[in-house]
Amino acid sequence: MSNKIIIIDYGAGNVKSLGNILEYLGYSYEITDNKEKILSAKKIIFPGQGHFEQAMSKLNAKNLPEIIKETIDNGANFLGICLGLQVLFQKSEEAPNVEGLGIFKGEVKKFQQGKIPQIGWNKIKTTNTNTYLKNDYFYFVNSYYVVPEDKSIISSITNYHIDFCSSIQKNNICAVQFHPEKSSQAGIEFFKKWLI
Repeated sequence: MSNKIIIIDYGAGNVKSLGNILEYLGYSYEITDNKEKILSAKKIIFPGQGHFEQAMSKLNAKNLPEIIKETIDNGANFLGICLGLQVLFQKSEEAPNVEGLGIFKGEVKKFQQGKIPQIGWNKIKTTNTNTYLKNDYFYFVNSYYVVPEDKSIISSITNYHIDFCSSIQKNNICAVQFHPEKSSQAGIEFFKKWLI
């Protein structure tokens, strides 16, 4: 297995700030869609920005869904950020006819109240499932939120007119709705724990 952190390149998502924080913490990384490199990685990051349908379309075009699942099954630590959290589920209201990765049962719903998208700092409240995060403010840009069938995977809750799942954790999978790479010191502390 490679010690290099692999950032999955699916043709979307601004990874500059993610790369900056990895470099700041002294970690090397590679942005790639190469199947062999993804399969050999110890840590993979799925960065998220964009539309559910576009993301899944690009993943499918590159034949990456099965590679991602196999890499996770092989024990690699997986981090999903924003859209990288949402695609782990079966479906999204953003693209009702598009299948997600389906690693977890559940769906992605759109906020019905407040300004959409939610943009800015909001506080998370961690659950007993969490091992990487602390109760702090993180930076969000989201119109949608995940609703897992299995509530035991929820590692933090945030309130934006409703309480919603802002992160999940199970075994070697961690995924967050917020952007830790844009969350100043709280984000740095999160990455320090996840990268160990």
